[in-house]
Amino acid sequence: MKNWKVKFSSSTVTFVLDGKFAAIDKMVDKTQAIYITDENVYALHEKKFKGKKTLVIPSGEEHKHQATVDFIIEALLNFGATRQAVLIGVGGGVVTDMVGYVAGVYMRGVAVGFVPTTILAMVDASIGGKNGIDVGLYKNMVGLIRQPQFLVYDFDFLQSLPKHQWENGFAEIIKHAAIKDVNMMKELSANNLAYYQKNKKALAALIEKNVQIKVKVVQKDEFEKGDRKLLNFGHTLGHAIENEHALLHGHAISIGMVYAAKISQVLQNFNGVGLLVETLQKYGLPTAMLFDIDAAMEVMQKDKKNAKAGMQYVLLNKMGKAVYETVPMKTLYKLIKLYS
Repeated sequence: MKNWKVKFSSSTVTFVLDGKFAAIDKMVDKTQAIYITDENVYALHEKKFKGKKTLVIPSGEEHKHQATVDFIIEALLNFGATRQAVLIGVGGGVVTDMVGYVAGVYMRGVAVGFVPTTILAMVDASIGGKNGIDVGLYKNMVGLIRQPQFLVYDFDFLQSLPKHQWENGFAEIIKHAAIKDVNMMKELSANNLAYYQKNKKALAALIEKNVQIKVKVVQKDEFEKGDRKLLNFGHTLGHAIENEHALLHGHAISIGMVYAAKISQVLQNFNGVGLLVETLQKYGLPTAMLFDIDAAMEVMQKDKKNAKAGMQYVLLNKMGKAVYETVPMKTLYKLIKLYS
């Protein structure tokens, strides 16, 4: 079991890599711990929650909104949760986003820890302190940045992960490679999903590498004033089509990355579109779809990254090196239309 302590601006987060779910009993006061998970995780791992105060919420992005937050808060009040409570979010990114948000606002803030149960949550969603909920079609429009006390990585949860969720998570791994690590992109293009599903050692090393990439970016720019924006590669258009078309997050981001790479070809002379598209396809990810460009642009105009001069768009200068550029909305519209 690897314990890795990471300092952020106002707190230290303990990462327990290759840990065990049961280890949490020794990390927190058991009498104050309240576990929050979703229906899917609970159905598959009910035994793990035996004897623990557990709240089960509905599964899926469509429930990542204020009504679910209100449900959780009412349940915490019924549990008699005080300021000494420790909330433990067990699940994918939807669960960790919401539980982190609730922990930040309940009684003006209680402790929180995460047990990410999907690839996507392990390498991206649960790391960095971004917590929040959607408002209608608008992704993560309400939230806060607040670090958890700990993250426990128990790879046993991945044994029950369906294939489409493996694909979903690998979109974020490929994103990290595209923006920060050309060698990791080469490794990914040389292998495939089945290789990492069968090779636990290779998977653990890959996840650890991705955790390190995300952590370094967040340490440098915790409140998204500069470098952290690069993590949004593929997300601007991806978020605009994700809820509208009920796509999995990774699938939407995959399509968003392809458009961003093609736009990079025009604005940054990027020459790696073929490699990115081939790698995404190798991991079962979509690289094109029909969507209403006008509707997507309308959602993008309400995106947090929108500015008066245009959209702050993450582009690739070369494989492994991302930049962000303010692109006028008219230019963006023309380029998205050109590649649709």
